[in-house]
Amino acid sequence: MTPLLWGVTGLAMAAGSWRLASAPRPLLRRLLALLLHLLYRLRFRGRGQIPPHGPAIVVCNHVSFMDALVVGVASPRPLRFLMDKPIYDSPWLNWLFRRVGAIPVDADRRDPGSVRQALAEVSRALRQGEVVMVFPEGRLTPDGEIQPFRRGLELILARDAVPVIPAGLAGLWGSWTSHEGGKALTRPPRRFRARVALYFGDAIPPAEVSRRMVAARVCALKAEADRWAVPARRG
Repeated sequence: MTPLLWGVTGLAMAAGSWRLASAPRPLLRRLLALLLHLLYRLRFRGRGQIPPHGPAIVVCNHVSFMDALVVGVASPRPLRFLMDKPIYDSPWLNWLFRRVGAIPVDADRRDPGSVRQALAEVSRALRQGEVVMVFPEGRLTPDGEIQPFRRGLELILARDAVPVIPAGLAGLWGSWTSHEGGKALTRPPRRFRARVALYFGDAIPPAEVSRRMVAARVCALKAEADRWAVPARRG
């Protein structure tokens, strides 16, 4: 890339960041959707599983730092989502996370009371009829496979019994925002217009939810999404 093109790209990114920072939430969602559709070839399925009204929890596998934005753009309703507090506090992106309704959470050993505060905010959002997204693995996958689910979902449902919508995400493993080939965000982007698929499954009534069952459904949905996002090589 020539110095001139780098300069033009930098100015465009700066202008875009200013516009995003000053945008109200509905416009911000539209701008993010446009950006993601430019970066990736997106395929969404089952978005109608998210109820048009009332509280719900979306549960998805965690592949990259772009996951929450992809799920948020796919959702027909605004989402709140839990995220790692050190990332939430990033001086470059904190304004974005605050505007899209992120809920920061940190390990109690680093920030005593953080989990309790995050759960209280999740409960408040659900009782106000919002949709909350969680990544039950609690971290980015280190190998592209779904990791064991932690008990955060059970703690949330113990407070607020709401429907759970499983979702499987595929296509972002191998991107610069994933841990493939090294720590995420430590290398330049190598792919453009990659296929990314997000498939939502049938809503699960809260009385039927178990950690094992939700994990199995997310795994099955990811496998379906993989067949489009990561097609088998021929020959």
